[in-house]
Amino acid sequence: MFPFFAMNFIDLSHPFTEDMPVYPGSDPPILTNVATVAGNGYAEKRLTLFSHTGTHIDAPSHVLSEGLSIDALSVTHFAGAACVLDFSEYSAPEITHEDMIACRSSIDGSEFVLLHTGWSRYWGTNAYYTGYPVLSTKAAQWLSQFRLKGLGIDAISVDHPESSGLPVHRILLSASILIIENLNCLNQLPSHHFMMTAFPLRIHNGDGSPVRAVAML
Repeated sequence: MFPFFAMNFIDLSHPFTEDMPVYPGSDPPILTNVATVAGNGYAEKRLTLFSHTGTHIDAPSHVLSEGLSIDALSVTHFAGAACVLDFSEYSAPEITHEDMIACRSSIDGSEFVLLHTGWSRYWGTNAYYTGYPVLSTKAAQWLSQFRLKGLGIDAISVDHPESSGLPVHRILLSASILIIENLNCLNQLPSHHFMMTAFPLRIHNGDGSPVRAVAML
């Protein structure tokens, strides 16, 4: 039997609420009680939301016309060995190619690379939407040489909000490196040697989906 009792599980997801941050231009989720235990004998909610709401995963079809959708990807693509790269004290707007090379020992052997920018501390404030560091295009291209399943970040996007054409998205997703945005609690993780999962809903032709991202130590 797999010794789950010996593992420590850390939830890397933000809670789903109607006042949660959403990407500018998107509508916030609507969580409607359509039935209650008191009135109907059971409880049920209607969820109205964009596919890239909250802690979520981007499929290649998010930006690539011929890219694979969420439901076309193997379920094994959403779990694997992970490492955290700490840029929480980083003051530059872009994480450079040279920064990535310096982290190579952690990246080697990992299937998910998580960028800890510290931006999750601004969740629920206007500061969350701007100022976070992202990969430079050269750094993203260098990272795409690795056989990664995904790259995650504790910010609202892997691209600058003012960027045109989502270049980092396109580089990573063209290499089948899925993108996980709006992660949380990355400061609670070791730098490497842990497993993570980020399973999406199996949405037909889905370009993305909210996930319950979890680290297993």
